[in-house]
Amino acid sequence: MDVNGLAAVITGGGSGIGAEVARHCAKAGMKVSLLDVNMDGANAVADEIGGTAVECDVTSAESGEAAIAAARDANGVGRLLVNCAGIATPGRIVGRNGPLPLDIFNAVIQVNLVGSFNMMRLFAADLGDADTFEDGERGLIVSTASVAATEGQIGQAAYAASKGGIVSLTLVAAREFAARGIRVNTIAPGLIDTPMMAGLPDEARASLAEQPEFPKRLGRADEYASLVLHMCENVLINGTVLRLDGALRMAAR
Repeated sequence: MDVNGLAAVITGGGSGIGAEVARHCAKAGMKVSLLDVNMDGANAVADEIGGTAVECDVTSAESGEAAIAAARDANGVGRLLVNCAGIATPGRIVGRNGPLPLDIFNAVIQVNLVGSFNMMRLFAADLGDADTFEDGERGLIVSTASVAATEGQIGQAAYAASKGGIVSLTLVAAREFAARGIRVNTIAPGLIDTPMMAGLPDEARASLAEQPEFPKRLGRADEYASLVLHMCENVLINGTVLRLDGALRMAAR
């Protein structure tokens, strides 16, 4: 899929990995809509790249529908959806103060898993009978999982469960959407240098950077974004979960 001139929809586009994906898509000639609850961040990135900021709560059917409609009105039917919106609230299943509050677990599942599914279903439905490209392709959906999907650490129960759900959703969605000409993939990052990582002490950052086998450093958001664009170009990458982790395997703690 040649992305130049096509419309992209990025959730969580106001910061971190989502913002970097938006920058790369704009540089590649795409018309970008940045969906986020953080409108200050979304507006700042939109101003930077000439994109469109759209307020969206990915956990809400109504908000998602309105956001997809607004993105289409601004840039035309979306051909690329990248689900980057997510949270990572930690907590042991049973901690010092008793069981993990169910609302904490539910909030992570709602944003990460339900939110990704919500935007996936709305985006795919909106594509409808849009014109096809080479090989009958209409579009691509990329969701964000994590190495925690298979190697969740103690204290990551909610996060690991939400990301595991995204991994499991990938192939079944790709199989269903094949008839529509829509591919579905997932990227499972390891340790990526995001604003959250930047807030750690230097000693902690150095320790984390030693964990991947090679290269011995934190990943960069632009490496994630480059992989998204490669997935756009390579039509055979479909129904796949790709780890982006430097051969990292997380320990229990």
